[in-house]
Amino acid sequence: MTSFGDLLGPQPTLLTGDDEAEADLRDGADPAAVASEHPSASIAWAYLAEAALDGVAAPDPDLSRAVAGYAYARTGYHRGLDQLRRHGWKGYGPVPWSHEPNRGFLRCVGALARAAQLIGEEDEYVRCLDLLNDSDPRAVAELGLD
Repeated sequence: MTSFGDLLGPQPTLLTGDDEAEADLRDGADPAAVASEHPSASIAWAYLAEAALDGVAAPDPDLSRAVAGYAYARTGYHRGLDQLRRHGWKGYGPVPWSHEPNRGFLRCVGALARAAQLIGEEDEYVRCLDLLNDSDPRAVAELGLD
């Protein structure tokens, strides 16, 4: 039985994370420098996306910041997909929010959802919400998307 209660479903995917990038960010390093030094670390891209989107809101969003947030989030999302696949993820199954190293990827998906909604890409917004709910329904609430 998986930790999500599905007897037949795949086991949760638990990423190993990037200890050095995570430590640098916790210590207040510039997220752009961390992303440059550790481009595969989704958490650095999540920091950049969330900073770009901070305070950006409908109905009249700052489109330059929304598009920058979208680009950062999309980069971190794809780097996270690469990591998930290396850890055995087949495109579905639990990616628990409770496992800290998964949060970089999940935060990128959440930021991508926000940015997509701000630029009017409703289909992408819905896909991101579906992915978060499929990964771990708790992530949607944790990211303030519910």
